[in-house]
Amino acid sequence: MTADDSFGRLDDDDYPAYTMGRAAAMLGTTQGFLRALGEARLITPLRSDGGHRRYSRYQLRIAARARELVDHGTPIDSACRIIILEDQLEEAQRINAEYRRAGEPSAPSAPA
Repeated sequence: MTADDSFGRLDDDDYPAYTMGRAAAMLGTTQGFLRALGEARLITPLRSDGGHRRYSRYQLRIAARARELVDHGTPIDSACRIIILEDQLEEAQRINAEYRRAGEPSAPSAPA
């Protein structure tokens, strides 16, 4: 990928743009915390060609939520489980809303 190709991905939330060190600094946490989130399978960073972990903005938002819970005294494993359940609930609510919209009667058509 050339530098020109990379510029088009700057707005992509799933693009793994951040190194582990940069991600930890942005979150105000340690690299060990990010490794623990990976071990708990909350986030799975992509690997560079050299094998280094790379994080996306989406993954950093999840990690920030985990840090918030941990900072309030929640054990890291529990924090990860809470976030997974929150995500599953949000997805279920989205699907339910789609089903409701699909089941709504359509507007009556005007007589011809």
